[in-house]
Amino acid sequence: MTPFTFARATATDEALRLAAAPDARYLGGGTNLVDLMRETIERPAALVDVTALSTTIEETERGGLRIGAGVRNGTLAAHPIVRSRYPMLSRAILAGASAQIRNMATIGGNLLQRTRCTYFYDVEGSRCNKRQPGQGCDAIHGFNRIHAILGASSACVATHPSDMAVALAALDATVHLAAPGGTRTLPLTELHRLPGDHPEIETLLEPGELITAIELPALPLAAHSTYRKVRDRASYAFALISVAAAIEVRDGRVADVRLALGGVAHKPWRATQAEAALRGGPATRAAFEAAAAAELAAAQPLRDNGFKIELARRTIVAVLADLAGVDS
Repeated sequence: MTPFTFARATATDEALRLAAAPDARYLGGGTNLVDLMRETIERPAALVDVTALSTTIEETERGGLRIGAGVRNGTLAAHPIVRSRYPMLSRAILAGASAQIRNMATIGGNLLQRTRCTYFYDVEGSRCNKRQPGQGCDAIHGFNRIHAILGASSACVATHPSDMAVALAALDATVHLAAPGGTRTLPLTELHRLPGDHPEIETLLEPGELITAIELPALPLAAHSTYRKVRDRASYAFALISVAAAIEVRDGRVADVRLALGGVAHKPWRATQAEAALRGGPATRAAFEAAAAAELAAAQPLRDNGFKIELARRTIVAVLADLAGVDS
């Protein structure tokens, strides 16, 4: 591991000042960043611990919820308002990692965790454009069973690993950011970017910019929501496919719906095509099948992951049918 300095910030301004040092990185729970440093994929010269900042969960004046970036994943999953008003978020967090990791990881750090592509971690033996721009991608023609079927590029086919971020994408969450020049907000669906020609650039964060909080809108629909994760084993495995969904049915028709997918793309995938196909239409299995087909029409499988298209289709339909009370 490369030598580095360490400082613990006690205020946002202090964190921003400390992070202005060359090659500095913010440190949350360290459940991903420290692993990457150990593997020499990340080599920061300075770590700025921000776990003492933004550790509250508060209701907003608009009836939503503001979640500090330093809140631990386990704390958020167990919060009574999250469990009752946004159950898909609680279930998504509990579907990820182990209890020990959830009790260490922070909300801000979870959003910025990096792909679990095995070629990305194979520093000595594999080419990876995300790790070293311009080097090439051995995953595209390698063992790519877990890789992307939507939004990938000829430079990168990695997927985003977060379960929590999939639920936040479906819930219309907003990310609060701070930088030396001021503060701003960004829809969570715009925080992460697709790989294009530069997969090493994973978010729209500016250098030194700090995630301070996540805000959930008041969304009554979300009280009737869920998260389903399909993986190779029952625990401690990343998603092959995951679905975060909420649906409101009135008089047999879809009044409103939220849908996002995990394990399919370089970012949490908001299923806007499926949502558009569903709104105002009948809440039937046939309609759910058509919506899933619309969303997955652009899917492009690799050698080993064509099964994901059918798996995603079936999971979307099953989740929507369960929520809508439609026989499946």
